[in-house]
Amino acid sequence: MSEASLISDILKTSPSVELLKLRNREIIILFLYKVFYMHRDPVPYESLRLQLTDYLSSHNLENDEENDISVFDSYEEKAYKYLQHWTDKGFLRNYQEESGEVFYELSSYTSKTIDWLISLKREEFVGTESKFMNLFAQIKDLVEFTNEDPAERIKILEQKKQEIEHQIQKIQAGEDAMVYEEYQVLPRFREITRSAKELLSDFKEVEDNFKTITKAIYQKHAEGEFSKGDILEYTFGALNELQQSSQGKSFYAFWDFLMSPSMQNKWDAMVGSLYEALDSKQMRHDDMFLRNMKNYLYSNGKKVYQANDKMADKLSRIICENENSPSMASLRVIQDIQAVLLQLAGENIKPDLSLELETLPDIALPLERRLTMERNVDVSYDKVLEIASADISDAASAEKLFVRHGVDRAVLRQRITVSLKKHKQVSLSAVVEENGGLEKGLSELFGYITVMREFRHVIHPDKTQVIEFNSEEKKSIVVPEIIILK
Repeated sequence: MSEASLISDILKTSPSVELLKLRNREIIILFLYKVFYMHRDPVPYESLRLQLTDYLSSHNLENDEENDISVFDSYEEKAYKYLQHWTDKGFLRNYQEESGEVFYELSSYTSKTIDWLISLKREEFVGTESKFMNLFAQIKDLVEFTNEDPAERIKILEQKKQEIEHQIQKIQAGEDAMVYEEYQVLPRFREITRSAKELLSDFKEVEDNFKTITKAIYQKHAEGEFSKGDILEYTFGALNELQQSSQGKSFYAFWDFLMSPSMQNKWDAMVGSLYEALDSKQMRHDDMFLRNMKNYLYSNGKKVYQANDKMADKLSRIICENENSPSMASLRVIQDIQAVLLQLAGENIKPDLSLELETLPDIALPLERRLTMERNVDVSYDKVLEIASADISDAASAEKLFVRHGVDRAVLRQRITVSLKKHKQVSLSAVVEENGGLEKGLSELFGYITVMREFRHVIHPDKTQVIEFNSEEKKSIVVPEIIILK
């Protein structure tokens, strides 16, 4: 695709451009900036709705035809419609925590739009010197690390060595060490902060890639035309493509860097020293983003792995489905409904669905406590229950009361940790064998793969491992060789 075609496509389809086209864009963007961009934390739905209600009321926003908001709507209704619209258009994204509470945060499109708007600010002075030196350093770095000639590399390193020794000699001789002046420090500080903020948007893009794969798994499963093997093949292929892409390699390499305790300590020390130097020189700086950047990056990186966990859980449930279950007929009906809804969602069509009842519904809540002024009567039991002659394990349906495929990831994580204490590196198949194989089938294997991502690891796609997941029926699965490192 040519650059002209790419620009045309972005202007037509990008949520970033659509956000800037809104009639009330100033009010909307400023609200998103104040609530999300300044604090960088997800906001619970109820809190967000209340803040937006107060904000719209303070700005006396009466109607907005673009968002189907009329003057007759209350501000609570307007806030509800805005949040629905912003989510549908990709300005915001939401997710549900395990507690059931829904949180909202900026999408990568909105983050980049605000980044771009801030970059248009007219600076007190343009740091041309710092920008050129940054370009110079990057070009020099590329020239050095793209040169494969050993003799040339040694020559470059010798030049660096001479420059360092020359600087040491000058300082030892009593000369002052070179120190940046204010016009050199502040532009560099702003450029570092701007790059750090852009990094958060990059994390959101990687998370969106995982969600795209998960959505495709849902769609293929809902269509019912693909076997479990087809869905597995698609998932592993998509994951491998993502991990082997430049974006994937960059993210996983950076995540390993971010999780290193020594690098975290170095980062904290460097950032602390930087702010101390700025304060000691009384250089005015209002942006404290770098102080909390590590926490922001960890929070966003964690969401990437949560998106990956959700995908693995969905895949595990698909594999463990019992196709002979009496509930499969109901499941197929649900899948047909999901397939139609996914097709409509892909065409940005919101179906007007509702249920009509010819009569008023009869609500029966037999277990609800009645409203009464009567006092409870204490019941005393004086009869001793007889012990049954049969064991509960003899009951034909007793096993249905228990979840047989529940996987405790904490246990799997502990097993990997114990293996790494014994060995500098260990394969995934070795960890499984050391712990007596897979007791819970493929669900346990996918649990290992999910937990394994929290450790340093290497995947060899050209090598394979055979892992048995059903010893009784001699069933096994072939996966790429995975080596977990200490």
